[in-house]
Amino acid sequence: MKSRNLPGILSMRNNSEEYTEKDDLGKKGEELARFYLIGKGYLLLDLNWHYGHKEIDIVARLGKEIVVVEVKTRMENYAEEPWEAITNSKIRNIVEVADAWVIQHDSELETRFDVISIVMNKDGSHLLEHFEGAFTAPVN
Repeated sequence: MKSRNLPGILSMRNNSEEYTEKDDLGKKGEELARFYLIGKGYLLLDLNWHYGHKEIDIVARLGKEIVVVEVKTRMENYAEEPWEAITNSKIRNIVEVADAWVIQHDSELETRFDVISIVMNKDGSHLLEHFEGAFTAPVN
């Protein structure tokens, strides 16, 4: 099993916000995911869409489906795969925000929930896995 190497905090400030290496890694992962999806023919509709304090990373359209994409990125020496960080609680939050997006945009298209898992290597290369239909909305 790989040892866990948690990123430290960078000491830079921008617009009165502190950024961490984890934030930078997440932004890089979301950028890679966007390019990947565009290359696969997805139409990006929203990025980092918020509902209250909750967020969905990417809302896209492919054919007659709205695709809500959660992006998880980790460094190669992290103990778990990126997708393993998606808990039942996280799924409920994603579904709640997706429901709000669908209502606000008056969409009648089917909604699919995907996960893009990215492992970044120290040399700058990466491994991207796309899990289509990774989960469904839980029934209350």
